[in-house]
Amino acid sequence: MLPPPRIVPDLDPEFRPPILFNRRFRRMAAESNAAVPIAIALEQADGARFLFETLLLPDRHPEAPTANPFYLERLVKFFLWSRGGYRLYVAAPPAAFEHLKRHFAETPTGKFDAALMGDQVYERPFEVVPCDRRDIPPPFEPTRPLGRHLDGCRLGFDLGASDRKVAAVVDGEVVFSDEMPWNPVSQSDPQWHYERIMETLRRGAEHLPGVDAIGGSAAGVYVNNRVKVASLFRGVPRPLFESRVRDLFLEMQQAWRNIPFEVVNDGEVTALAGSMALNRNSLIGIAMGSSEAAGYVTARGTITTWLNELAFAPVDYNPHAPVDEWSGDRGCGALYFSQQAVGRLMKPAGIPVSPDTPLPVRLEQVQSLLKQGDPRAARIYRTLGVYFGYTIAHYADFYLIENILVLGRVMTGEGGNILLQTARTVLQQEFPELSERIAFHFPDERMKRHGQAVAAASLPNLSREPR
Repeated sequence: MLPPPRIVPDLDPEFRPPILFNRRFRRMAAESNAAVPIAIALEQADGARFLFETLLLPDRHPEAPTANPFYLERLVKFFLWSRGGYRLYVAAPPAAFEHLKRHFAETPTGKFDAALMGDQVYERPFEVVPCDRRDIPPPFEPTRPLGRHLDGCRLGFDLGASDRKVAAVVDGEVVFSDEMPWNPVSQSDPQWHYERIMETLRRGAEHLPGVDAIGGSAAGVYVNNRVKVASLFRGVPRPLFESRVRDLFLEMQQAWRNIPFEVVNDGEVTALAGSMALNRNSLIGIAMGSSEAAGYVTARGTITTWLNELAFAPVDYNPHAPVDEWSGDRGCGALYFSQQAVGRLMKPAGIPVSPDTPLPVRLEQVQSLLKQGDPRAARIYRTLGVYFGYTIAHYADFYLIENILVLGRVMTGEGGNILLQTARTVLQQEFPELSERIAFHFPDERMKRHGQAVAAASLPNLSREPR
């Protein structure tokens, strides 16, 4: 039930792409002539709902006892982290429902997902609700018309794990930009974060006659400018996070006279920046940096209420796949499309590295070896490219994709070209229908320098006349 890929990654022969398992499973269900139709729906706190329908094997099928629970749990896992929600409706046979209910109540990975989605993101108890297929709530998918507002004097900022950026923008033109190093993860005092971010904004404001709006991007989950989950604040104790960090950006908005102020996930801003620069929609942006960041722009050019936290979504069904240190789950995207992926592949590639070498330094070492023509470094990037090709096909089961923007430090230099060429080869040979439809894009130098900042600055819609 876990078919090997036709194109095997150089350094990971046990890689098992979800798309191949899912297609085999659904084909077997259809060929059984007794497939069981089911539906699952996710609901968010504001009433947004997302529906996914599929088939299970009939009980009499010899693979049903193991394949049905595995297929359903992995499918829900991806659905949960791509869309987000605190209430899961399940229209399925009692055994399938009970399996999911036990998973989220009893297993370590299920409890992690339930606690994070329920307590932290949507601030409500996570629920698994049984229902009949005729009674499952219909989809309701609002989109957010954030972005593409370029009028007036604006600030755009981007908060990363190692640097913070700001740009001053006047009617869509960048008049000033700056980048400052910082180390937020180790800082336990929310006031330290507040002062550094305010300093960043003031530095940009010095180059404007006035500030009409502020837009920002940062790693994590943000809902209505409130911080739900963010690795930037990992060092802040939980009580302080709840009392100060949750509303940190609302506090900043007050300090800036309550002007329009929007903060969203950095992956969403990356996708928006790509859509604006390329003038294309149905676009997924994937940033391969310290982790995997993702964002999506719909066919209409809007961003959604979806989480798109694909760093937590499974992309490898190998039962011995590497374990994500935060969620405890195996085969998650963060370990396949990031500096973490490059770092863990150095050993099988035969590149010696000290265990205490930081991941950014490991990446620099691999990229330096690649410049010297070292075949070991090329094998790492070919392996990443195979991962990416099969994962794009998996993503396409959940997203309408016509354009992919790929960026991040992992993509710098010749390694990025090797990765994308390998991914294209996978699509051409395994998924020709997707290969014909999907276009890959690299950011040009202007977009690398200013695209993210301009897109962030464009998030707020001015509610009054600009200065």
